[in-house]
Amino acid sequence: MTMTERLLEATKEIWDGYNETPFVKGIADGSLDHEKFKYYMIQDYLYLLDYTKVFSIGTAKAKNLDAMRLFAGYIHSILDGEMDIHRAYMMRLGIAKEEAEQTPVALDNLSYTSYMLRVAYEEGEAEVMAAILSCALSYEFIAKKILAEYPAADKHEFYGEWVSGYASDSYHEDNEVLSDLMNRLTEDYSEKRKQHLVDIFTACSRYEAAFWDMAWEMRQ
Repeated sequence: MTMTERLLEATKEIWDGYNETPFVKGIADGSLDHEKFKYYMIQDYLYLLDYTKVFSIGTAKAKNLDAMRLFAGYIHSILDGEMDIHRAYMMRLGIAKEEAEQTPVALDNLSYTSYMLRVAYEEGEAEVMAAILSCALSYEFIAKKILAEYPAADKHEFYGEWVSGYASDSYHEDNEVLSDLMNRLTEDYSEKRKQHLVDIFTACSRYEAAFWDMAWEMRQ
């Protein structure tokens, strides 16, 4: 079992609950209130700003050129790729960039990003990867499960772009690169160090679940 497979196996129960949350169900069947999605988009935009910083710290922590290049590349990919989805939706929802950046970060969001940043500052490149992977891989998991249950979800007039973006081949290929690096970084890790990575990944997976509930309840 690879390290990535071990992480996913350890959090299977948490992940199986993602698509059962009312927020994700609303995206899947197209019934989600646009105000809830607007709230989510702003909070996720703020989340991505700190998520990108985790990759930046990973670049500094990298011990070889491949890892450094990957972390640095994802900074560009997020800021000029994934965030483009957010910017497009924000335009459709009438959210100005200034409005998003001046919105207070919700407590669940702040707790999540603070945890990831602490891991990044205090630990090594594999631990940074463990903190990053939960978000990256879970969005693909959620989008593909939505399509398995609602085959036309990627064609929905409003939420289709969100589903298709995270279910796309290009997003999957990016995740494969991340997973491969995690597996290579941990080939010689002791059982104790591997379990520590599982603990980090599990914490982040729990934060992901809380994020979906936060978005549904529009918690501050």
